[in-house]
Amino acid sequence: MKYKILGSTGLKVSTLCLGTMNYGGKGFFGYMGNLDQNAVDEQIKTVTEAGVNFIDTANIYSEGLSEVMIGQAIKNLRINRDDLVLATKVRGTMGKSQNDLGLSKKHIIQQVEASLKRLGTDYIDLYQIHTADPLTPFEETIKTLDDLVRSGKIRYFGASNLAGWQLMKALSYSKYNHLDSFASLQANYSLDVRDAERELVPLLLDQKVGMIIWSPLSGGLLTGKYKRDGHKEEGRLNTFPFPPFHEERAYDVLDILRPMAKQKNASIAQIALAWLLHQPVVTSAIIGATKIYQIEDNLKAVEITFTNDELAQLDNVSKLPIEYPGNVLEIMTMDRNSGVDFQNA
Repeated sequence: MKYKILGSTGLKVSTLCLGTMNYGGKGFFGYMGNLDQNAVDEQIKTVTEAGVNFIDTANIYSEGLSEVMIGQAIKNLRINRDDLVLATKVRGTMGKSQNDLGLSKKHIIQQVEASLKRLGTDYIDLYQIHTADPLTPFEETIKTLDDLVRSGKIRYFGASNLAGWQLMKALSYSKYNHLDSFASLQANYSLDVRDAERELVPLLLDQKVGMIIWSPLSGGLLTGKYKRDGHKEEGRLNTFPFPPFHEERAYDVLDILRPMAKQKNASIAQIALAWLLHQPVVTSAIIGATKIYQIEDNLKAVEITFTNDELAQLDNVSKLPIEYPGNVLEIMTMDRNSGVDFQNA
């Protein structure tokens, strides 16, 4: 396993992170899977033995049951809690009252206490807002998260599914008020969905914020089991096509991935994951599966290397069409990027 520092912190996390949305099968998240405790124990045992130290969940996954099962697995397997980086999230609806959702101080404090209890731990390594809350000022949310760091209940806090302007606004508020700031952003990014490159990727690199990838295989589309001719093996996308993806672009990408995977004696999924791990902005990619062989396959992605030509092939087939302001910026900053002095040319 390989490890990277998370953003500008001193925290080392494995470049693959175990996702747990399919634990428990309760409520809305039942469509993702319904792994029982034995299966959860097996997954966590498999990844930790491979060197994964990073586990991601959320309070809303199976209405809190995912957190409970992770905590139980840690006990069952007698894993040293301090060897793990546990990440969970807050924002979604966790009850029927008016304040059982959002990013208010009231809701965040209620939910961090509930997550600590469910996970069976006295601290959370990375506490993430699941997305923005249009009714709560960022100032209130960040102050609350900063207080939780100071109290020792969380070590770091991160964000997920934010727009570039929202993240930059939050980072600036933290900086100028001498508060802890978002250490990471969890975002959707893959060879099929590179939309984050327009605003988020440059921002993260510039501000030294870590990037954690969810759905690195586009919900299974980049495993190769879905084909352009309409043939589809059993899979989640047949019944619930989420996250949003660019289907035709994905099939073009798969046309490159298949022969490349064959040449490297690897699976298509391994190549797609490995491409992400070769992107400088990416700290860790979340892998999640219902079958243990899928987890074992994904773990091998850290061993894949590429030639410059192979990386160029993957970049060319999946790159975004250029849009404003990128098309204008490219032209108007040539005098700074190429050394050309247009006034004296």
